[in-house]
Amino acid sequence: MPIPDGPPRSRLAATRRSLIERLPDLEDRVRWQEFYDTYWRLIYAVSRKAGLSDAEAHDVVQETVIGVARSIGRYRRDAGSFKAWLLQLTRWRIVDQLRKRSPAAAARASSSGTATLERIADPAGAALDEVWDTEWRESLLKAALAQVKRQVSAPHFQIFDCAALKRWAPAKVAAELGVSVAQVYLVKHRIAALLKREVARLEKLP
Repeated sequence: MPIPDGPPRSRLAATRRSLIERLPDLEDRVRWQEFYDTYWRLIYAVSRKAGLSDAEAHDVVQETVIGVARSIGRYRRDAGSFKAWLLQLTRWRIVDQLRKRSPAAAARASSSGTATLERIADPAGAALDEVWDTEWRESLLKAALAQVKRQVSAPHFQIFDCAALKRWAPAKVAAELGVSVAQVYLVKHRIAALLKREVARLEKLP
């Protein structure tokens, strides 16, 4: 099943605008904009796979990012990974949305708590933690690719896209793009190293 791209562009823009206005540290909007751009797809996709509607998932994104902004001062890296901490915040916001649906849903959420979400599965039958792991990797890779694309020339990114992402043979890339095989190897290696560093940097946000 394809990963959903998320809310329509108009809704995404409205979410971002509303969220940034509600952040407690308004002087650091650039930092939180980057955080949002990095993680909104992750939170949205996991919320959808947990059974929430587009609008509910949209709300989970906002409330989770705001929760991070308000709680980050109390987060201690030696107490656990940021990845696990963000999952827990997202999990609580998903439960909040389930509680709003109906009295019956609220009773189930209240009595089961985390266990309710642990039983939620995607179409492939994976538990929420497994869905989170998959979406985490894919969301960070997408965000890192977007950052790297802005750091390198368009011709070089095209070489990397064909050689690394599309997995064309180096000879095919060279022939199609009019470059040498040696250049294909060089560009692929250089951008792959940039991508690896960018993923590592994003994992440390915020």
